[in-house]
Amino acid sequence: MAPDSYPPVICTVDVVLLTLRDDALHVVLHKRDREPFRGALALPGGYVHQQEDQGAEDAAVRVLRDKAGIASPYLEQLATLSGPGRDPRGWSVSIAYYALVPLQLVPVDAPHLRVLPADRLPTLPFDHGRIVELAVSRVRVKSHYSSLPVHLCGERFTLPQLQAVYEAVLGEPVNKVSFRRKMDELAMLEPIDGELELGRANRPAQLYRVRREFRRTLSLSERGLGT
Repeated sequence: MAPDSYPPVICTVDVVLLTLRDDALHVVLHKRDREPFRGALALPGGYVHQQEDQGAEDAAVRVLRDKAGIASPYLEQLATLSGPGRDPRGWSVSIAYYALVPLQLVPVDAPHLRVLPADRLPTLPFDHGRIVELAVSRVRVKSHYSSLPVHLCGERFTLPQLQAVYEAVLGEPVNKVSFRRKMDELAMLEPIDGELELGRANRPAQLYRVRREFRRTLSLSERGLGT
């Protein structure tokens, strides 16, 4: 068969956009406006534009901007899924990413978006349910030894607030002493001079922010939490 007679392959990107709501991981879903599965909730996704995108990550950034109204969150490639049966339009390849973003940056009132618990999603089209499972598993494993959950925080936070974010992502309590030791090892935080917030029993707590060099990358540790 001549190369120009091969059937075309569909090439897309799909993004699992994760945020925290009510102390639990949630997924931002997009209501599809075209076939197949018109009107169904799905992951934000779309074709790779050959003339516009320099790579798959550029396509993922564009998709998040155009379909979810979010610019440049933390973004990481997750997996490549392919085959003849995952898309009714034909043989397809999807390069999947996941992104973490604070809830306050999600346009939750947009009529085409829904923010739903990651563990209680409806049946999603294509293989998007499987992609969400992969993303949640990756985030939970990686959170044990990295600064990943901090990307779900706002610009300023206390250490107890950050610990609560880690616990929500991991789905289990974290020992306070182990957590503080891990934050020291990761060396990703800096105190904001003169900035305090009243915590429990009206006791002032130091406010922190992520150091500049870790705002788009991760700080990694050789050991996991609790080890």
